[in-house]
Amino acid sequence: MNPNHPDSRTRLSRFRNWLSLAGMVLAISSFFAFVLLFAVDLFATHANPYMGILAYVVAPMFLFAGLAMILAGYILETRRIRKGLPLREGSFELNINLSRKRDRRLLVAFVGGSIGFIFLTALGSYQTYHLTETNTFCGEACHKPMEPQYKAYQHSAHAQVACVACHVGPGAENYIRTKVSGVRQLYQMVMNNYPKPINIRHADQRVAEVTCQTCHWSQKHTGDVHRTYKRFLADEENTPFTVQMVLNVGGSDPVHGPVEGIHSHMNVSNKIEFISLDDMRMEIPWVRVTDADGNVTEYRTDDFKDDISKHTIRSMDCMDCHNRPAHKFMSPNAAVDSAMAFGRIDPGIPWAKAKVVEALVQQYATRPEAHEKITAFLRAEYEGDDRADALVREALAIYDTNFFPEMKADWRSYPDHIGHKDTNGCFRCHAGNHFNADRSKTIKGSDCNVCHKIIAQGAGEELEKVNLKGHDFFHLDSEYLEPNCAECHNGQLQE
Repeated sequence: MNPNHPDSRTRLSRFRNWLSLAGMVLAISSFFAFVLLFAVDLFATHANPYMGILAYVVAPMFLFAGLAMILAGYILETRRIRKGLPLREGSFELNINLSRKRDRRLLVAFVGGSIGFIFLTALGSYQTYHLTETNTFCGEACHKPMEPQYKAYQHSAHAQVACVACHVGPGAENYIRTKVSGVRQLYQMVMNNYPKPINIRHADQRVAEVTCQTCHWSQKHTGDVHRTYKRFLADEENTPFTVQMVLNVGGSDPVHGPVEGIHSHMNVSNKIEFISLDDMRMEIPWVRVTDADGNVTEYRTDDFKDDISKHTIRSMDCMDCHNRPAHKFMSPNAAVDSAMAFGRIDPGIPWAKAKVVEALVQQYATRPEAHEKITAFLRAEYEGDDRADALVREALAIYDTNFFPEMKADWRSYPDHIGHKDTNGCFRCHAGNHFNADRSKTIKGSDCNVCHKIIAQGAGEELEKVNLKGHDFFHLDSEYLEPNCAECHNGQLQE
């Protein structure tokens, strides 16, 4: 029988066409890339959250594309057979005769090209893997949704720590979770349906033992830590008001020092558990404390009557106070105070504190709109003042670092639980409204000197009056009655 007759072509021979052959090369290369990526990720010292996208989305996508090309070539060749068409040169039919010099050259070129393509696939996969570990990739690959977090990270105390060091934990469970999360994030990015602002899923948050405590030692006795806070009042003179205090950080492990201070909250000798009614953990109506001797005390707010079995009970760890360790958005008051303290804003400009804060806190739909209106407002306020240009530049720099209107992200979206000036922070539990069963005691802490001592405050001669036993807090302009500072000092109202 004539080998060129349609009936002589077997089913296997229908794959001998350039389209199917190219599909085979693509499928083999993508499968090779998947195996390589999987092996690199499996034996890496730490997991990479974006490997889920590369190994389980991108590589399989090319694999299925190659298989589709193979099938398409098969179908086209089958149609030719059904039509009774004879073989012809080119198109989809592949005839290799090694006795012909032309075929030998084509075969060598094809095999060499295939080997080169597979080599480039391996090299590209390996380089892509390392690219996905970089902080630039984490912050800029999904530019718009991650821009706020990346900008805040660059100005944080953890700016030299790789993103994956904190955002990926060890173990099979975290490995699988990061793969699923990476695929979900890719889908949201492609479909443009990611939340604004990005949601903080505290329920999925890794505990501090697998994040913070890989670098930080919870058993360390820190003792007292000195801090100086330079503030400026929102008056015409931008009156400076400095507070110097000693924070009683203390420690939690009796082996290394007394159990005392702020770090006594760590679950080393004490165990603290709580119930939160919201995902941001701002409302905490129930707390249970188990001390080193095993004594258990439960505290509730008066309006919390629920059966605790209906709620999730969380053991307190680092992240319940240090919840923004690398992605903190400064409030307008704090950001302007810092700029004035370091000389980036001239405190001699009348009403500078009040005017810049007023410009920053307005609602803007986009960054260009914010730039335009902030600039126009401040230039109008300081028309003819040579210092206006520098003031505008710093105001815009503060805005670009801490405000992201397109993502609805700023200090209000992501409250910082450290302290208690701009958010409830410590006073989520220490406001004096949590009582034990017989109401004989509350969770201590409404006294200013429990966690810190104010050793000096004010300006000029007042600031030189040092008291190592601790001053009573001096509140300007009005009597300080309630412990909840954030009711007035919420980050935007002038002091």
